Amino acid sequence: MKQWRAKGGAAAWIGMAVLAVALAACQREPAEPAQADKAAPAMDNTPAASAPAAADTAGPLKDVIEHDPRYVVGISYPPGLERYPGLATAVRQYGDAARAELMQAVEGLGNDKPTAPYELSLAFQQVLDTPAVVAIAADGSRYTGGAHGEPLVARFVWLPGRNELLTADKLIPNAAGWGTVGQYVATQLHDAAAQRTVADKLEPSDAEALLKNADKSIAEGTAAEADNFAQFVPVLDGAGKIAALRFVFPPYQVGPYSDGTQTADVPAAVLRPLVAPEYTELFAP
Repeated sequence: MKQWRAKGGAAAWIGMAVLAVALAACQREPAEPAQADKAAPAMDNTPAASAPAAADTAGPLKDVIEHDPRYVVGISYPPGLERYPGLATAVRQYGDAARAELMQAVEGLGNDKPTAPYELSLAFQQVLDTPAVVAIAADGSRYTGGAHGEPLVARFVWLPGRNELLTADKLIPNAAGWGTVGQYVATQLHDAAAQRTVADKLEPSDAEALLKNADKSIAEGTAAEADNFAQFVPVLDGAGKIAALRFVFPPYQVGPYSDGTQTADVPAAVLRPLVAPEYTELFAP
C-alpha cells in the first residue's frame, strides 16, 4: 500500500528552487511593517524590470522557477498527475492562482523595488496513490512584505473510480454533520493547546489565559461550516478503506501564526454516519 509517500516532485523542487530561494532569503531584512517594504523610487536611469511572464495554462504540469530583483517564484509538481486530468486541473489552478496573486503584488510596486524580493514557494506532493484514493498536499508561503509570509496550505483528494474531486461540502452535505465533526476536532485541538502550556512551563494564570484565547480561536475555526474543514487527507487501513480523515488547519484558523499548521484526525466510526450515502463505501465499517 502506497500511503503518505512523497513522489519525485520534491527532489526536483530542491534542485531547481534552492538557489533562487536562497537569493531571496539572503536579501531579506529583519521583519518590518508591510508599508515599509517599498523602497523610494530609484533616482538613476536604470530601466524598470520587465513585466512578469504569464504562467503556462496548458500541457503537462511543469515545475516553475522564476526570479528577478523584485520577486522569486518556485513551484514544484509531482510527476504523473496527467493520468487524472481533473485532479491535474485543480492542482494547476491552485498554483496559477497563487502565482497570479504574487504577480499582482509585484506589479503594484511600479518602478519601486522591495526591501526583500517578494517570494512564492509552493510544493505539491502526492501523499496517497491507490486505486480508490489519490491525495495531493500543497504547502508553501507567499511573501509580499511584512514580518513573515502568508501560509499556503491545500489538500486535494481524487477518487479515480468516480473521476471526481472529493470536497468537504459533498462529503458531508449538512451543517449538523459538520457540527459533530467540529466538536470532535475542537476537543483534540484544545488538548494539544493544553499540552503546549505544560511543555512551555507556563504559570497557571498564564496557561489559563492562553487556553481561553485558544478555545475562542478553535471555536471560530471549527464552526459547523464545510469551508472550515475544506483541507483533509484520508488515512487508510490495510484494506484500503478510509480509517480516518486528517483535517488540516493552516496558521490563524484555529490559533496564532506561531502555532503553525495544526491537524486533527476524525475516525471512520464518527464520520460514516454523517457522510453522504454515495461515499459511505469508502470508509471502514
